[in-house]
Parts: sequence; structure tokens; C-alpha cells
Amino acid sequence: MSAAPRRPRRLLRLLLRGVLALVVLALLGAGALWLDARAALGGRVEGARLARVERSPQWRDGAFRNRLPRVDGPAGRMLREFVFGGSEHRVPDAPIAVLRRTAADYRTPPAGGLRVTWLGHSTLLLEIDGRRVLIDPVWGERASPFSSIGPRRFFAPPLALAELPPVDAVVISHDHYDHLDLPTVRALAARGVRWLVPLGVGAHLVAWGVPDARVTELDWWEAARVGDVTVTATPARHFSGRGLDDAGATLWAGWAFAGPTRRAFYSGDTALHEEFAEIGRRLGPFDLTMIESGAYDALWADVHLGPEQAVLAHRLVRGDVMLPVHWGLFDLALHGWTEPMERVLVAARAAGVRVASPRPGGMVEPATVGAPERWWPAVPWRTVQQAPVWSSGIARP
Repeated sequence: MSAAPRRPRRLLRLLLRGVLALVVLALLGAGALWLDARAALGGRVEGARLARVERSPQWRDGAFRNRLPRVDGPAGRMLREFVFGGSEHRVPDAPIAVLRRTAADYRTPPAGGLRVTWLGHSTLLLEIDGRRVLIDPVWGERASPFSSIGPRRFFAPPLALAELPPVDAVVISHDHYDHLDLPTVRALAARGVRWLVPLGVGAHLVAWGVPDARVTELDWWEAARVGDVTVTATPARHFSGRGLDDAGATLWAGWAFAGPTRRAFYSGDTALHEEFAEIGRRLGPFDLTMIESGAYDALWADVHLGPEQAVLAHRLVRGDVMLPVHWGLFDLALHGWTEPMERVLVAARAAGVRVASPRPGGMVEPATVGAPERWWPAVPWRTVQQAPVWSSGIARP
């Protein structure tokens, strides 16, 4: 008999083996990614921590909720824009020159009692009335649960962790990867520092080696003392989650810092909301605000401010000097990497707002802020008329 009939069967077996090999490789790859990400996912909110979470006025129907509904653009359009659209200038074309810092830079306290070092994105070292507070510290290479996948930082940290001076507290706004970083938490945990976080976030810290006794969890409008500085968790309009099944399990917040002589405000990640004015009435005015100004788009206008609303938020909380943050380190949106600062400056000029624009590693003392320093390159960017952003549920002024 001819061997021809056997040939299709042999080809089929080879094809099946190839498919099986691909499936095995895919499973091995998925398993490796899971092992890589598992620790970074953090801890579960349970037990006494969960009981306290469930008593919060912000907890409704099994999760933390914003007071205003969230309206997003079509998910399919978001995916297409991220893959095929967006600015050609989302990442720098050349290395960014930063100001390198060492512990010696902090031996002399600020003459006016208030100073902040911008270390990139939302990582800030705040010195206020003799206390040092580290805000949303991210020294890791990527804003991602994976060590080799995800948004990679544009520049190395201007201040090495080994050079970080002693801090009185670490403050976290929420549990997203560009604000809560596993390797950084583990490194700081070895220092025995104190942590101030929104409700539920302590579960991640404890899972990564921070003693529960070193963690203070606060709801909106609750406060803790760091020496003679009062630190208050303030309302924000955002969301939380580090995995696929923990959306809204932990709270998000901004933070107000009130010392005997100086006051500062950090917005955290947020869209525009009605409580900004109440924050200003109850806790302001502020010598300095640190306002999220990047990673915005009309497709998700209910989770980030955008530059123009950032300037408005600064005014609503009764700020003096505004430091725009949450830009210039990670590619997290569709806009060009310099666009947030360009648009902030335009909006600030129109509103008569003083803006500080330090390069990464730069120090800001409100009393000595002059004209903005344009350290970033001139690349094309969209104006507010070309790409407007406005959070829903809020009347336009």
C-alpha cells in the first residue's frame, strides 16, 4: 500500500505537537508572570481591618465609592488609543538632566519652615515646621506589578534611598503602582518608619513586612499627629486596586499638613470634586499645594484633574504657591510628556497663580519662588481647546 495516506496523519500529529508546545510555553509564561507579580499585589483587607473599613461612610455595596458617579469613555476606544493613538512625544527623546541630592542637602532646615523636594511624578520629600514627611515614595524601576513589563521611569531617582535622611512619617495617597511601590516599601520598612495611609492600605504594608503597629489608617477628615504637625486625610475622587479582583477594596485620599506656622496640601490622584472648597475652608489656606496635573484625558475625566482643573483645585483649597506633580516620570496617558506643565503654566497665568516648576530633584521654598524654570524641551503639545478635559457632575465656572 502507498504511504501517502499516512502523510496527512503525520502532519496532523506534528501540528498538534506544535500547538501543545505553544500552549505549554504560554502557560509557563503566564505562571512566571504570576510568580513575578504575586507579592506586588499586596495583602487582603480582612479581619478587624475589614470591619473598620465597612464602617466608613465611603464604603457602600461592598466597596469604597466616590460621592459623584464615574463616567468613562468607551473601553474599546481607550484600548485603540493606547495601542494606535496618542502623542508621538509620550516619552522623552533624550536623557533628562536631574538635580542629584544627598543626605547632606538636608542638614540645614528650610529658613521659612517649609520646603519640598520633587523627586519625580508624585514622590515628594516635605519638610514642614521641623518634620520630614515622605509622600508616595516610588524608587522602583516600573509602575507595574511586573519587574520587566509596564511603564518604566524616565530617569533614576534624584535621591538614592541610601541617601534619604531620616523621616518622621511616610504618607500614601492610594494603592496604585505609581504611588505604592513594593521594593520601596520593603526598603523603608527596614528603617522602622511610621506610615499614614487611607483605610485598608495597611493590608498591603503588613503583607510586605511593615509592623501593624507602625501603620495608621485614616478615613477622610480623620487626622493624626506627626510631632506638632497635624496630618489630615482629605476627600478625593479616584479609585483603587492592584489586581483584577480588588477594585475599591482600599480608600484613596489627599493629605493636608498643618504645622504651627506653615500649611501644605497634597491632592493625591483625583478628579474635580465639590470637597476642594471645603478642604480650603476647613484646613486652608495653604502656603504650598502639590496638585496632580498629568495622566489626564477626556476618556477618563472622572479620575484625573488635568492641568486646568489642577489650577482650579489649587485656588479652591486657597493655595499660594502651586507645585504640579504626577507628570514627567512615567508614560501613563496619551498626551505628550511635557504637556501637563505647558498647560498648567497657561492656566496659571490666566488665573494669577504662582507656579513652581523645579526640575527633578529640585527644592521648592514658597517664600523664594520666582518665575517658572523651563527645563523641559520644547515639543508639540495640545492646548485645552484642542483636548479639553472636565470632570462630570461639576458645573463649569
